[in-house]
Amino acid sequence: MSHSEILANIQEKVIKGKIKEIEQLCLSALDEGLSAMEILEGGLLMAMQRVAEAWKNGTAFIPEVLITARAMNIGLAVLEPQLAKGERKNHGKVVIGTVLDDLHDIGKNLIGLMLKSRGFEIVDLGVNVKPEKFVDAIKEHKPQVLCMSALLTTSMIHFREVVSALEENDLRENLLICVGGAPVTQAYAQQVKADVYTPDAVSLADLLEARFA
Repeated sequence: MSHSEILANIQEKVIKGKIKEIEQLCLSALDEGLSAMEILEGGLLMAMQRVAEAWKNGTAFIPEVLITARAMNIGLAVLEPQLAKGERKNHGKVVIGTVLDDLHDIGKNLIGLMLKSRGFEIVDLGVNVKPEKFVDAIKEHKPQVLCMSALLTTSMIHFREVVSALEENDLRENLLICVGGAPVTQAYAQQVKADVYTPDAVSLADLLEARFA
């Protein structure tokens, strides 16, 4: 089997969520002489990108994205020891979290996965995150980017509280703040003094990858 056929096979298995097969396929690809980066980019990421674009275009749905994401993480775990040796470029560090009074995590998890797949280090604070927890994370991890998610109109008001808390602690100047979620708009992002709003995870990943290339 050629290298291109091996990568195509990995793509299809990831898209179909064949968890039990992914680990062995990645190990076999390494044995066949493919580098971890080649497997990551031509197999795992290509599969994720295909599903993400289908989701963005309305031809795939959240369950399909999550199935692919789970399979991709299995493969990524196999490749990470090789990627950690310096083969993979690190684009920077990103803190992510769903704001206070909001327990929804699908959007946040998709953002984390997309950015991780593009070479960003992710610090996931989880859901229902208080402003002070965001502040503490920025102090501790010193990221280049903060991504906040909200799915409820009643919770997205906390974006402004987080930004204010960061300003009060002199942490705002060199931090790129991104906000998103179903009820969020470009106008609202500007209102709460965020730097970036995108309507979906793919667009945000594209934007940040280009900005921190």
